[in-house]
Amino acid sequence: MAINEMLDRSIEPMGNINPTVPPLTEKQNVFNSGIVDDASSADKQMDEKKTAYVDETEETEILEGDLQDPFSPFDGLPEERHWIVTVRALIIGVICGALVNASNIYLGLKTGWTFGASLFGAIVGFAVLKPLSRALPKHFPILGGDFGPRENNIVQTAATAAGGLSNVFVSAIPAIYQLNLLKTPQEDFARIITLTIVGGYFGFAFATPLRKFFIIYVARELRLIFPTPSATAMTIRSMHLAVTGEAIAKLKMRALGWAFSGAVLLRVVSQYAPGILWDWHFFTWFFIWGNYNNAAINVENWGWYLEWTPAFIGSGMLVGLNTSISFYAGSILAWGIIGPILVKTGAAVGYSPYPDDPKWSKVATFASLSTKYSTADLASPRYWILWPGVLLMITVSFVELAFQYKVFWYVGKAVLRASRDYTNKAARVMGKKAPFSELGNIQSDEYLVEDSADENELVKWWMWFPLLVFVIIMTCVVMGVQFNMPVGMSLLSIFLAFFFSFLAVQCSGVTDITPLTAASKASQIVLGGATKGDHWTVTHAQRLNLLGGAIANMGANQASDLTGDFRVGFLLRTSPKQQFLAQGLGTICAVFIAPALFVLFAKAYPCILDSNAETCAFSGPSVAAWRAVAVAMTDPTFPVPTSSGIFAICLSILGAAMIFVRQFAYKGKWAKYRAYHPNMMCIGLAFVLPQTQYGLAMLIGSVPCYFWAKRNPKSFDIYGYAIAAGLIAGEGIGGVINAIFQVAGIAGPDPYGTNIACPADSC
Repeated sequence: MAINEMLDRSIEPMGNINPTVPPLTEKQNVFNSGIVDDASSADKQMDEKKTAYVDETEETEILEGDLQDPFSPFDGLPEERHWIVTVRALIIGVICGALVNASNIYLGLKTGWTFGASLFGAIVGFAVLKPLSRALPKHFPILGGDFGPRENNIVQTAATAAGGLSNVFVSAIPAIYQLNLLKTPQEDFARIITLTIVGGYFGFAFATPLRKFFIIYVARELRLIFPTPSATAMTIRSMHLAVTGEAIAKLKMRALGWAFSGAVLLRVVSQYAPGILWDWHFFTWFFIWGNYNNAAINVENWGWYLEWTPAFIGSGMLVGLNTSISFYAGSILAWGIIGPILVKTGAAVGYSPYPDDPKWSKVATFASLSTKYSTADLASPRYWILWPGVLLMITVSFVELAFQYKVFWYVGKAVLRASRDYTNKAARVMGKKAPFSELGNIQSDEYLVEDSADENELVKWWMWFPLLVFVIIMTCVVMGVQFNMPVGMSLLSIFLAFFFSFLAVQCSGVTDITPLTAASKASQIVLGGATKGDHWTVTHAQRLNLLGGAIANMGANQASDLTGDFRVGFLLRTSPKQQFLAQGLGTICAVFIAPALFVLFAKAYPCILDSNAETCAFSGPSVAAWRAVAVAMTDPTFPVPTSSGIFAICLSILGAAMIFVRQFAYKGKWAKYRAYHPNMMCIGLAFVLPQTQYGLAMLIGSVPCYFWAKRNPKSFDIYGYAIAAGLIAGEGIGGVINAIFQVAGIAGPDPYGTNIACPADSC
C-alpha cells in the first residue's frame, strides 16, 4: 500500500515503494533532510564533509563536480550510439520488471507494502549486458555492441514501467471481490485487463507533461531533488566509470545475487516448517513450557513475535532508523497499549478460534475484519484502530501538501507561460506579430533548469496529448460499458488521477515519499460523496467507489513512477523520446503481468477474496482498508464506533500539529534534532497494519546498517543497498514459487511439513 508516504527515504507503504539506491551525495542528502534551506548552507556543510565512495582520485573529482548544482545533468559520460532502445535492453528490463511485479503482488497481499524496480533493473541490467557487450562482436544481432549508461537507463526505465500497476491488485481489486461486487478473477480477467490498460496508460501519457513541469520548470524553485531517481542515476553512472565502475558493479551484483538466492531459498523451504524457520513465537513457547497455564499467551494473542522476513529486513536497511523506529513505535502504541485497553474496557472485542480445545482455548484473535466484527456496535480492535490510522495518514498527507502550496501557483504560471509561447509561435508562423510579447517573463529564467535534451529528442505534444485524450475517452467507454459507471463518475475519477499525480510527484520530488495510501483514501471519500445523492443501491455505489479509486490510484502511481524515470534520464542526458518509447512498451507488459499474477494468487489462496476468512496466508491489510472505507462511505448509517471516530479526530489533530512542529521548530541550533522527529505517516500505517513483526524486522535491518554505514560508508555504499534489493525481490519471488506449489498441491506445511512451535499448531 505503495511503500509508499511515510518513509523518509523511499518506501511507499500500502502503495508504491521505490527502494532507495546507493546514498545521495552529502549535499543532496542535506537538501532532502530539510536541515538546511539553501544551497549556500549546503555548500558550507559540504566543505567540511567531502566524501569519496569508491576511488579517491577519479570518482572524487566527478562527484564533487556534481555537487555544485543538483539540477544540472552529469558531465563526462561516455559516448554511445544514438539509438539506445535496443531489443536486449527491453528484454532484460521487462524481465526485471516482471520479477519485481511478481514480488510486489506477494508482498502487497501479505503486508500492504510494494517496492520499485529501479535499483534491481539498474544493477541486473549492467551485470547481464555489460559482459555480453564485450563477449559478442559489435555487429552481432540483437545482443552485441557497446553498453553505456544511457542504455542502462533504458533497461531501468523498462523495468520500472513493467514492474508497475501491482498496487491496485493488492488493494482495490481484491476488495471488490471480498464485497462480491464482481464474479471471479478468472471470469472477469478481460475486464480487469481493460481497466488496467486505461489506468496505466493515463499515467504513462500524463508523465510527459509532468516531466516538463516538475523537472524543468519548477524543480529549482521547489527544490525537487527526487532523491531516489537521482541516486539511481548516480548508481548507473558510477558503474560505468572507466577505472573502478565495472569492478564495483560486479561486487554489487554478487551481493544482490547472494541475498536474492538466500531469500528465495528461505521463503520456499520455510513453508514446510514455519514455526522453526520463519516465525519465532517466543510467548507461545513460554505458554507451552508453563504447561498451558501462562499469561504469556495474552502477549502472543496481540501478535508479538519475530518473523525472519528478508523483505522487511531489507526495507529496514533502506529506510533508516527514524522510519523503522517510528513504525515500530506505532505498533507498540496501537497493538501494545490501545488495543488491550479497548478489550479491557469493552470498547472492542476479540474471540477464540479454538473454544473447545482445552490446550488452546486461551488463544484469541483481535484482528478480524469480518462483517460480524465491523460494525459501530460490535467492533474488533483492528476495526476500531483502523479509522484513526486512515484519518491520520490522510490528514498528514494533506497538511504536508498545504506546506507545498507554491506548486499550485507554479502550475498556473507554467500553464500561462506555455499558452503564451504556443500562441506567439503560432502567430509568427502565420506572419503576424506575437500578441503576448509585452507580457514579459511570467517565470524568472534564473529559476529554469536547462533541459539536457536537444529539441529533436523531446517528446512533442502531438505524441502524448492525443494519446491522453484517447485514454480519457476510452476510460469513460470501458467504465460505462463494462461496469455501468456514469460518464460523470469516470471523469471525476480521471480528475482525481490528474490531481493526485501532481500530489504524488511533488511529494516524491521533495521527500521521496509517494502518498498513494492517503490519496487513494481521499479519492474514495470524494467518490463516496458523489454517489450519495444518486440513490444507487449500496452494492452499485461500492462498486463505483472502488473502481473509481482504482483508476485514480493506477493513474497517479504510474505517472509518479515514470516522472521519476525522466529525472534519471535528465541526469544521464538520455533522450526523453527514447525513454517515452521504453515506458510505453514496458507499460504494455505491466497491464498483462500484474492481472495474471493476481489471478494466480487468487487461485492458489482463495481466502484472499473471502472477507470472512479468519485464517489466511495473506492478511491483505491494504485490501481491508479499501474495503472498510468503501463500506463506510456508502453505508447510510456510517458504521464507525463513536469512540473510534472521536479518537481518530484527536489523533489527526495531533498529527497535523506535529507537522507544524517539524516545519517551524527545527531552526538554527535546533535543526540537528529534526532527524529525530517521529514520522507520523509511519505511525498511522502501524495502526492500519495489525502485524507487529514487520516493524521489528525493519529494526533488525536498520540498526546494524546504521552502525555499518557510520563505521565504513564505502563498504556500505557498495554492498548495503544491493543486499537490501536482493532480499526484497528474493522473498517476493519465493512467495510466487510457493503459490505455484500451492496450486500444484505440494505446498507446506500441510500435508508436507510441520507446524511445530506454532500457536495452536497453526502458523
